[in-house]
Amino acid sequence: MTAPPKPLEQTWRWFGPSDPVQLSHIRQAGATGIVSSLHHIPYGQVWPMDEILKRKKQIEEAGLRWSVVESVQVHNDIKLGNKMAALHIEHYQQTIRNLAQADIRTICYNFMPVLDWSRTDLTYPWFDGSTALRFDWNQYVAFDIGILKRPHAEDHYTDAVIMKAMQWLHSADTQAIDTLTRTMLAGLPGTDEGYTLDEFRSRIAAYDGMQAKDLASNLIQFVRAVSQTAEEVGATLTIHPDDPPFSIFGLPRIMSTATDASKLLEAVPSPSNMLCFCTGSFGARADNDLPGMVQRFADRIGFVHLRNTIREADGSFTESDHLDGDSDMYAVMLELLREQQKRVNPIPFRPDHGHVMLDDLGKKTNPGYSAIGRLRGLAELRGLEMGILRSVMVS
Repeated sequence: MTAPPKPLEQTWRWFGPSDPVQLSHIRQAGATGIVSSLHHIPYGQVWPMDEILKRKKQIEEAGLRWSVVESVQVHNDIKLGNKMAALHIEHYQQTIRNLAQADIRTICYNFMPVLDWSRTDLTYPWFDGSTALRFDWNQYVAFDIGILKRPHAEDHYTDAVIMKAMQWLHSADTQAIDTLTRTMLAGLPGTDEGYTLDEFRSRIAAYDGMQAKDLASNLIQFVRAVSQTAEEVGATLTIHPDDPPFSIFGLPRIMSTATDASKLLEAVPSPSNMLCFCTGSFGARADNDLPGMVQRFADRIGFVHLRNTIREADGSFTESDHLDGDSDMYAVMLELLREQQKRVNPIPFRPDHGHVMLDDLGKKTNPGYSAIGRLRGLAELRGLEMGILRSVMVS
């Protein structure tokens, strides 16, 4: 008898007890795995076993499994490659050991300088009355030059781009400018952290003179060290691509394209060195062939984020519904499921972000992580997966 085709693991990001979306809601949405992090542990510190076990117990008591850690954040000292980097790498290694001891073995991280992901609008009006996340190139340039006033920022843009950005800035009212400023300076998802303008300028200035090759060298040094630890304990490290996948604020970006991913995977061929394949991040660039990238890196994909975007010629993009956008989600899901059939353990994926809609409009939510929008996304992706499994994977 032929074995039935194997699905992916359906997971959901949960920010912990302070998350407005409760674990009971997540279980009702149909996810079985949780993607979580200990956001209250300062960057660079070892995650204590008691805190890991406490979070794991909360998740398991709700009938779910802690499938993926997103993220164990990489301290800026490691990215800068300064004299404190070695100590922070040691702490990271111990955190990997502690997580593995608790049987949590998939870890997602990123190597973006200063900021995690960046948007200019967290409540962009969508045509159906919901709201979406958006990155508007003109508003970003207006912030960089006219609000942040980063030294020599004008050198990074054409005169035509600067003119359009300044037109927006001069026509914007105080509320629009304040909202843009708060959005660009906001902290990471799930935290209350953020920057003042002066703090942000200082963080960016720390990278003055650093080239992409320098940041890539620091990344490889880090991954070589931590992947060795991960191998020893049977863990997997998955790097999230840059978001957006191009340089902002003059900072180097080194995980934005297929070439970037290939360089890291070739430099550190450890089976513990894998990708978090994010269709929203990679898909914000028209030159990234997402189905082709899944084919190329199939056996090095350890975790998946599925979301869609609508791109614009100037680099702007808006997060669309999960099955509607410039990325061919059917083709991506097909390639992921082809790889899944070769594996024993399911590849975890989660519906990445979602529109704010219905009863969530007006509620407090983590940007991109409202309940109903992700519920819709997971349902659509689950249906797409089932259709492929039943029609393509069954001979």
